[in-house]
Amino acid sequence: MPEGHTLHRLARLHQRRFGGAPVEASSPQGRFTSGAALIDGLVLEKAEAWGKHLLHRYESDLIVHIHLGLYGKFTEQAVPLDDPVGAVRLRMVGEKYGVDLRGPTACEIYTEQQVDALVARLGPDPLRKDADPDRAWARISKSRTAIGTLLMDQKVLAGVGNVYRAEILFRHEINPMRPGKDLDRSEWDAIWFDLVELMKIGVRRGRIITIRPEDDHGDTYGARRPRSYVYRRQGYPCRVCGADILHSVMQARNLFWCPVCQAT
Repeated sequence: MPEGHTLHRLARLHQRRFGGAPVEASSPQGRFTSGAALIDGLVLEKAEAWGKHLLHRYESDLIVHIHLGLYGKFTEQAVPLDDPVGAVRLRMVGEKYGVDLRGPTACEIYTEQQVDALVARLGPDPLRKDADPDRAWARISKSRTAIGTLLMDQKVLAGVGNVYRAEILFRHEINPMRPGKDLDRSEWDAIWFDLVELMKIGVRRGRIITIRPEDDHGDTYGARRPRSYVYRRQGYPCRVCGADILHSVMQARNLFWCPVCQAT
């Protein structure tokens, strides 16, 4: 599932491609026909992201809410566009570019009240300027739940997924099984600051980069695999201490950590 930096990157791209101008909208697949008809020809005023949710705000107070889920993906072409291929839920066409959306978990018209309800359910998003890390800390500091679970809970922290969860805990030498209440405030502040910086890099570069230059050596996994400290590196030596990276399952998601660097 795409992590928060991907949605923020898409929001910025769509703002550049379509913002401030009318958008031609259709649903070749047919599953968003009525919604596309409502926004067809309207001006896209703002594209923004909240965690793993993408919002397109149009004139007349119409909002399209998109959640990519596991399989959702946008593809882009310069105009004129080729005929749609596959199950295209939403096609947006501007003056110079068009995008096709396939396979999202959600693509729907929202009211402002529905957006407010969505945002109220989400924890702070490290990539938003209005984010308040104290909201996340208030929940983490009182919870007996493992920090590895809390960081993935979108009600606690919006936008963090499995890769950032694994890598941020390694970078701060925190065992993913440690209860949230056992974290110090200084540890949480350091995690938050690091997430903000790393996720900003993800937005700029279009990929997750977490390895410090002095640790960037060893296996490459091939061009399509992430370079990481622990994520998907089970059985490989830790880049810092050399111990074998471990793997487990936490709340139905794969978990990776170093038993030496993250002993406590």
